[in-house]
Amino acid sequence: MKNLVFIVVFALFIGCKESGKSATQKKIETLSNISNIVDLNGEPIDMSMFVGKKVLVNFWATWCAPCKKEMPDLLEAQEILRKDNYVFLLISDESQAQILEFKEKTMYDFTFLRSTKPTNSLGIYALPTTFVYNEKGEKADKIIGAVHWNSEKMIHKLKNIK
Repeated sequence: MKNLVFIVVFALFIGCKESGKSATQKKIETLSNISNIVDLNGEPIDMSMFVGKKVLVNFWATWCAPCKKEMPDLLEAQEILRKDNYVFLLISDESQAQILEFKEKTMYDFTFLRSTKPTNSLGIYALPTTFVYNEKGEKADKIIGAVHWNSEKMIHKLKNIK
């Protein structure tokens, strides 16, 4: 009987996990797959305009403690990698007012953008999640969770994105 209960629960778990995915979700394999992005004035951003640069796209939220904890490291990495043709974009699906308030309070010098759709519609279920794109606009790496962006190892890894 215990085995039968276990099998039923396991089958339900697997079934629920798969059924939770929406048909509208898409994999973010290229910069142009990131849509519904606006700047903090509400103006649409065409992500393909960044093709030709290496791009680090960090999905974050103002309520996310690990997101906020890694920002000083991100800021330092952004400065180090500026000469290596890098652009750092920080995208949140929170309100424009929330992002602006955070930006004004912290004074971080990032390009903060807003997704007009929930990040889970892009297949992002954990924050922070970071995608790194090569100069062709192709996804070269995906990093889930906070990291030390300014570490020697990470800077070396980012400099060598192909």
